[in-house]
Amino acid sequence: MKRRMLILTAALAPVLAAPRIARAGLSPILAQADRLDPLRNVAIWRDDDEGGHEVAAQGYHGFTPDQPTNIKSASKSIISALAGIAIGKGLLEGPDQRIAPLLRSDLPADPDPRLAQVTIGHLLSMQAGLERQSGPNYGRWVSSGNWVRTALAAPFTEDPGSRMQYSTASTHLVAAILTRVTGRPLLNVARDWLGQIPGFRITGWDRDPQGIYLGGNQMAMSTRSLLAFGACCARQGQAAGRQVIPASWLEDSWQRRTRSVFTGQGYGYGWFLTRVGGRPARCAWGYGGQMLYVLPETLTRPAMAIAMTSDPDQPSANNGYRISLDRLADSMVRAI
Repeated sequence: MKRRMLILTAALAPVLAAPRIARAGLSPILAQADRLDPLRNVAIWRDDDEGGHEVAAQGYHGFTPDQPTNIKSASKSIISALAGIAIGKGLLEGPDQRIAPLLRSDLPADPDPRLAQVTIGHLLSMQAGLERQSGPNYGRWVSSGNWVRTALAAPFTEDPGSRMQYSTASTHLVAAILTRVTGRPLLNVARDWLGQIPGFRITGWDRDPQGIYLGGNQMAMSTRSLLAFGACCARQGQAAGRQVIPASWLEDSWQRRTRSVFTGQGYGYGWFLTRVGGRPARCAWGYGGQMLYVLPETLTRPAMAIAMTSDPDQPSANNGYRISLDRLADSMVRAI
């Protein structure tokens, strides 16, 4: 018996040592990340036979991974997941469902005929064709008395299904649709549907003048909460033994629908499609450097997720900071 125990212990030694080795390899990378002034937190998860574990979590410049922060447009991936769950529950038909009948009461009096062609999938992939209400138009849009009606009354600058027009108004229309088909405040819905993920919690979320929670922006949660959502996605929508997000929806969400106007990367339903550490990855990206990297399992490597939060009031695209975060994630994946 003693010999058998020794053999078993020897066989398990590499498995038991793996988390310690991973953390050791990450230590110098996490230390050097302190040089990135806007960076606030990093948290890393890796899958295993027991449902995965947090490999490391590090706060910077006085912040901690358990503090709530505004994840900005990284919340668009959460809106996508909620849409997929609604489809799985039969509350929505699917990504090809036309939005005009669902939002009939807010359509303009004389709508552009192209509005009848816009689908839920077009909204999630930023291919609705409507003038975008992000960037220079964002302030005017959120200053309007009715964000849904203003978004639907915007002129078409592209045909539905064509070039990407990144717009928070598009995901807000999805939020409005979800609010109507569920008949409940979307925050309550999100807490019910995604609250099944251990560690996931939305702590704050702005609403429009009609009380609809803003789809795709101004959502607060901790870095660890964002990581918990990413871990669920990395495990094909499973968490704590439950199928929280339909695996088929994640697969659909991670199909290339268009090309990002910002990075040239592919874009699916609320996710940027990229590569990290030489592996295919799906990325949620919010203003200022709110990042979630999801790496599904491959034949030779386990699933992983990395969450990073940064100063939400500083840009991340034009100053190269986003590239620095991508490189940081790349070095972490390679180290693990």
